[in-house]
Amino acid sequence: MPTMRNKLAYLLAAGASVAAIATVTTFQGQADTPAAIAAPAAVEVDVAPVVARPVVDWQSYSGRLEAVERVDIRPRVSGPITEIHFRNGALVKKGDPLFTIDPEPYKAEVARAEAQLAAAQARARYADAEMARASKLVADSTITRRTLDEREHNARDAAANVRAAEAALKVARLDLGYTNVTAPISGRVSRAEITVGNMVAAGATAQPLTTIVSVSPIYAAFDVDEQTYLRHIASVKDESGVPVQLGLTNESDYSRRGTVEHVDNRLDAVSGTIRVRASFNNEDGVLVPGLFARIKVGGSDPQPAVMVDERAIGTDQDKKFVLVVGDDNKVAYRRVELGSRQEGLRIVTSGLKAGERIVVNGLQRARPGDQVQPRTIAMESVATQSAQAGLRGGDVAKAGDL
Repeated sequence: MPTMRNKLAYLLAAGASVAAIATVTTFQGQADTPAAIAAPAAVEVDVAPVVARPVVDWQSYSGRLEAVERVDIRPRVSGPITEIHFRNGALVKKGDPLFTIDPEPYKAEVARAEAQLAAAQARARYADAEMARASKLVADSTITRRTLDEREHNARDAAANVRAAEAALKVARLDLGYTNVTAPISGRVSRAEITVGNMVAAGATAQPLTTIVSVSPIYAAFDVDEQTYLRHIASVKDESGVPVQLGLTNESDYSRRGTVEHVDNRLDAVSGTIRVRASFNNEDGVLVPGLFARIKVGGSDPQPAVMVDERAIGTDQDKKFVLVVGDDNKVAYRRVELGSRQEGLRIVTSGLKAGERIVVNGLQRARPGDQVQPRTIAMESVATQSAQAGLRGGDVAKAGDL
């Protein structure tokens, strides 16, 4: 029994010692916690002041080139083609000969009409002489008044026949002239659709011999949305004062300058657009009808705009935002509304003011409310780096990362 009591006392003493040691360790750990957890270091990010400058607010559209003038050359008289006077695809001037239709039948028709006119004129002279004699004889009562009336009628009928013969001769000469098909406008001619020796028929439904399109100026037709129309076109009294630029698919910029030539008289309620046509100089002849064209339409006067690099813009579902760094170097979330891209920067229509600092590099590392260590750079240098690297969107932070 004494032995059992001694073992029990020993176990109780050992348990108390372990509990005491654990209690001391717990309190010591709690006391050491603040020192063990250090404050996180501020994240280093690149920030740039928001840029403000006057710009022309350009809006981009797609369109097609159209000729100012286009003519289908159709024969006005029938007959076989005897000559072709142009090279396919050549430039021609107004009045240049294009085709010759066999003129011999029409020369004969002119000769016949001339003979008919001569006969009509002879009959008219005879009728006039008869009427003059009848006028003298009726005064002496040698002939009756009825006879004089008949002579006057014959004279007037002969005069009418002369005019009809003159008209027939004019038509014959016109038909003879139509055998020489000439260019009605200056421009570039297409290929000859009908070759020498083939018969052609006259009329509006006849097959075209060829086509001609004018070269310079040339139109670019495109559809403008309602907002652009109201902001840039409708507000300008003289439509030619609206600046327009044009670029081709193989060009990275907009190489040609033009003006708005025509605006349609109604808005398409289905598409919400209005048809606009701009005119461009084409002295070099590079632009041809049917080409796809990139069009920019801008306001007539430069307007002040707030601009940022696109790498500073984040996407939050359907919203766009930037991270603004305040004077206390804390990050704040700011929703923005965007405009067009100009001079390598994106226009911000609302949400920012000129001079505010925004995160441009390291957008994915900064969080709203974080303390950051900003490194200030110029907004233009960011845009240059983006262009050189071929960046369009840059680092985009999603809402799920915040």
